[in-house]
Amino acid sequence: MLFTLTTTHQPATDLGYLLHKHPGKVQTFEVAAGTAHVFYPQAEEHQCTVGLLLELDPIELVRRGRENTAFSLGRYVNDRPYVASSMLAVALGKVFRTALGGRCESHPELAATPIPLAIHLPAVPCHGPADLVTRLFEPLGWTVDARPIPMTGWGDSPYVDLRLTGTLRLAEALNHLYVLLPVLDNAKHYWVSEDEVEKLLRAGDTWLAEHPERDLVSRRYLRHHRGLVTAALTRLAEADDTEPAELDNALQEAVVPSEPLAVARRHAVVALLKEIGARQVVDLGCGAGALLRELLRDLHFTRILGVDVSARALADAERGLQLDRMSEHVADRLTLRQSALTYVDAELRGFDAAVLMEVVEHVDPPRLPALARAVFGGATPGAVLVTTPNVEYNVRFPGLPAGQFRHPDHRFEWTRAEFRAWAGEVAQRYGYAVEFRPVGPDDPEVGPPTQLALFRRTEVAR
Repeated sequence: MLFTLTTTHQPATDLGYLLHKHPGKVQTFEVAAGTAHVFYPQAEEHQCTVGLLLELDPIELVRRGRENTAFSLGRYVNDRPYVASSMLAVALGKVFRTALGGRCESHPELAATPIPLAIHLPAVPCHGPADLVTRLFEPLGWTVDARPIPMTGWGDSPYVDLRLTGTLRLAEALNHLYVLLPVLDNAKHYWVSEDEVEKLLRAGDTWLAEHPERDLVSRRYLRHHRGLVTAALTRLAEADDTEPAELDNALQEAVVPSEPLAVARRHAVVALLKEIGARQVVDLGCGAGALLRELLRDLHFTRILGVDVSARALADAERGLQLDRMSEHVADRLTLRQSALTYVDAELRGFDAAVLMEVVEHVDPPRLPALARAVFGGATPGAVLVTTPNVEYNVRFPGLPAGQFRHPDHRFEWTRAEFRAWAGEVAQRYGYAVEFRPVGPDDPEVGPPTQLALFRRTEVAR
């Protein structure tokens, strides 16, 4: 898959500064399931073109489960290596990350200046009406030339040869592609979670709230996950001072339904932390920082530590929280630390409370005693909040097949009795008292969707 971007801004070779890629070099980057090569086929004062060639390994796509399985040979024969899909969007995000953020220390004024740009994508999947490409890009200031690619003997295919021209900031152009390529394809090659809402709002910060197709963009970008779409549209409504019901045409409801479970869970955790008077909090398994963001917004919390075993997750959290743009006063309250939750870490001591929000179900059951020992016996916070799915409630999710977990990485999901048995044993072993609370609607038959345990260290243990 080839992507090219050309500018005639003079001197045109300043494009290298904006992209942080030298025009005289060929650079290679490893991305998911393949390799991205960045090069400049033309680098002259009057015109400069950068190319990104994305090479995908079809066998690696199969191994990672990113293949098209619509037919028997779809695992090996598909269009993914040749078309501009979410894989190209992810490659753009990794290779041109700084440019997407609109940052250029050497030429800050140029980064903030609209310049003439021309983009060419030889093969773009376009699943939808014939004018969909125009409807998506034209309101953003692009002149659109989308020519259907014919298939011999079959007529026009669902692919277009796409050329975009316009005068925009480079960061705007890249963010448009980052969001709209998966939207045109109406597919993503990776699992969509609540973190995708933050990515969508960050990339669409200056344009999505006013886009006439914002509901379609949100639906498709979030793979039609109703709760995530609702969360995104609600946030957009707040940013645009628009009633959420007016904005959410995609949901076809007069009012926006109750908050998504992920949001309700974070709110419940924050409220409970304040209820017990915890001011110094460690978020264990913080992931991309959704809970950290809630804690930072509330000045009640004076010291916040985010911990995760994944360096990539911590990097995502740092970017998502925009630590580099925070005021010193806010940033001083937060620390990120890489650490495994199944090993005792002395740096986790001394906190009023620790949170394990949707974490334990990702741990292999034989490792749960090690996690309990590290958290309750090693870190010994004054309180521990644990949330985990209630598997009994899964029958209330119409799109979830019977016997399937809510997330492919879940090692197990407990019933209410199983969770209470585990929590009671841990509390007795490490000197805590435990109580249980529901999160989400408490169904009279199957209980709440999320179950929460609050452990409080006893005076004897202290």
